[in-house]
Amino acid sequence: MPITADTTITRTAVEVFADVTCPFAHVGLRRFVARRESFGLTGPILRVRAWPLELVNGAPLERDLVTQHVVELREQVAPDLFREFDPGVLPMSSLPALELVAAAYEISDAAGEHVSLEVRDALFERGLDVGDGDVLQRIAANEGITVDHTAAEPIVRHDYEEGRRRGVRGSPEFFLDGRGWYCPSLHIEQVDGALRIEPDLEAVEAFLTACFR
Repeated sequence: MPITADTTITRTAVEVFADVTCPFAHVGLRRFVARRESFGLTGPILRVRAWPLELVNGAPLERDLVTQHVVELREQVAPDLFREFDPGVLPMSSLPALELVAAAYEISDAAGEHVSLEVRDALFERGLDVGDGDVLQRIAANEGITVDHTAAEPIVRHDYEEGRRRGVRGSPEFFLDGRGWYCPSLHIEQVDGALRIEPDLEAVEAFLTACFR
């Protein structure tokens, strides 16, 4: 059944575990929001929880690897994204940005979703270093957020531990009714040492049907 602006949505929020520096997460979150807007809907809201890949992998994401994925995504599936990405400002740690997001969610789910998208836009669309305290402070000030790191840091750590408990496979992984959907909008495979990335229309339609029912 086509989804319209008159559709009654019973789900208020969709959880997703993601890292700020993950380009796949940037695509997935933006595609979800764009589809929601195309339906004329304001919900469900994305509740983006921290999945810090530097903790998962024991080291920050490699700059060259992130840059390679950005190029592959821009060339193969998302020419509208990553407009001013600058590999030179990829932060060594995503934890400060994740703490800002956690502080925003303490205000409301809507504020949290907005800031989740904003920090990723700052990095991938405006070429800003979201590991820089001044950059994060400007975002926080623009949104009227005061970050208490002593309160936000445990939330980030709790999200990480909760993701491990649930068996999160990577960034991004969406959760609906206990089921995990790993990067549902893309089909990704390794071919001759490079990633082949294609929109996974069947998976994304099944995912969106589950989200917007």
